[in-house]
Amino acid sequence: MRSYSKPLFYGILNLVVFTARAQQKPVTSTGLKLSLFAVWHMVDSYNKTNQVKQLQVDEVNQNVLDSKAERLPELVASGNFEEASDLPIYDQGVFNTPSQHKIIHTRYKIGVDGYLNIYNGNKTNLKITEGEVLKELELVRQQATASGIRLLAAAYYLELKRSYVFELLMVKNIDDQDKQLAKIKMLLQQGVILKSDLLRAELKLSNQRVSLLQIENDILIANQKLNILIGQPDNQVIVPVDDLQPENLVLKPYDDYLSTLAQAYDNRIAGQEKSLSEVHLKNVKANVAWKIGLYSNFQYAYPETFLYPYSANIYSLGVAGLKVSFPISGYYLNTHKQKVAYIEVQKQQIIYADMQDKVRQRLNEAYLRFKEALTKVNVAKVNVTQATENYRIVRNTYFSQTSLITDFLDADVQLLQTNFDLASAQVTAQLQYYQLQNVLGNL
Repeated sequence: MRSYSKPLFYGILNLVVFTARAQQKPVTSTGLKLSLFAVWHMVDSYNKTNQVKQLQVDEVNQNVLDSKAERLPELVASGNFEEASDLPIYDQGVFNTPSQHKIIHTRYKIGVDGYLNIYNGNKTNLKITEGEVLKELELVRQQATASGIRLLAAAYYLELKRSYVFELLMVKNIDDQDKQLAKIKMLLQQGVILKSDLLRAELKLSNQRVSLLQIENDILIANQKLNILIGQPDNQVIVPVDDLQPENLVLKPYDDYLSTLAQAYDNRIAGQEKSLSEVHLKNVKANVAWKIGLYSNFQYAYPETFLYPYSANIYSLGVAGLKVSFPISGYYLNTHKQKVAYIEVQKQQIIYADMQDKVRQRLNEAYLRFKEALTKVNVAKVNVTQATENYRIVRNTYFSQTSLITDFLDADVQLLQTNFDLASAQVTAQLQYYQLQNVLGNL
C-alpha cells in the first residue's frame, strides 16, 4: 500500500472537501425570505393534508344539509302504459274452450304520490343534531391537524434557521483559523514552534471544512422538507428571517394554562365524541315511538275501473289522509340496541375523563420542558461569554509561547461548541413554546 506524507495527506483531504462542496448547489443568503408566520400561512393554504381535512369538513356540512332536507315532503311521480289481452273465462272447465270476455286492451296511468313526516320519534331532528356534532367534531380535527402541521413547519423552519447559524459560525471559524494558520507557519519558519503544531492546526482546519460541508447538506435537506410542506419547488431556497429570541416569549403561571385546558384539541375531540354517543342513544330509543305523517295521491288513469260499471274514459282521482303507526315489535327487538348504545355512552365518558388526564399530563410536561429550555438558553449565554474570554487568554498566551497548541485548539473548539449550543438551546426553547401552544390548542 502506497504511503503519503502528512502535509500531502491534508492537502488531498482539503481538495476532496472543496470539490464536494463545489458540486453542491450553493447555499447563499439570497432566496425566498420568509418569517415563521408567513410559513404558517402557506402551510394553511397549500398543504395537502390540510386540503384533505377541509374537504372532509365540506363533506360533513353537506350531510347536515341533507338531513335538514328530510323535513321536506317526499314527492314521487310515476306512470305506466300497458296492453292487456282478452280475458278468457273457463265456464265449461279448463279443458274446454273458454268464452272470451272483451276488455279494453290499452291501459295507462300517471300520478303523483306525496308523504309529509309529522312525527317519527324525533329521529329527523336527532339526525340533524348528530350531523351538527359530527361537523363540529370534524372542524376540531381539522384544527388539530392544522396545528400539528404548523408545529412540524416550525420544527423544519427552526432547524433550517439553526443550520444557517451554524454555517455562519463555521465559516467565520474557518476564516479565523486560516489567519491563525498563517501565523503558525511564520512561527514554524522562525523555529519558535514544532512542526507538530502546524500539523495539528491543519488537521483541525480540514475537519472543520468537512463539518461545514455537512452543515450545508443539512441546510439543503431541511430546505426541501420545508418546501414540500408549504407547496414550493424542492430547489426553492428559503431564508428564515426570524431571529432566535426565545427570551421574548411569555411564560405564564402554570395555573393560567391549566384554566384554559378545555380548549385543548384532544379534550374537545373527546367531548364531541361523548356528545355523539349520547345523541346515538336517543336515536336508538326513538326506534320505539309513534310515527305520524300525511300522505296524498293524485292520478290520471285510463280506463276507469275504480267504480262499477267500468267506463272506457280517462278519469282522475285524488286522495289524502293521515297515517299513524307504532312498532310493537320494537319493545323486544330494540332492547339490546339500547343497552349497547348506553354502554357506548359510558365508555365515551371514561375516555373523555382519561383524555383530560392525559392532556393535563402533556401540559405539565410541555410547561416544564419550556422552562427548562429557557434556563438552558441563559446558561448557554454565560458559557459563550466564558468561552470567549478563555479563548482570548489562551490565544494570547499561545502566540506569546506560554501555552501549548493543544490548549489553543481546545479553547477554539470550546468557543465554537458553546456558540453551537446557544443556537441549539434557542431553537429548542422556541420549539418547546410552540409545543406548549399546540397542547393548549392555541397554535
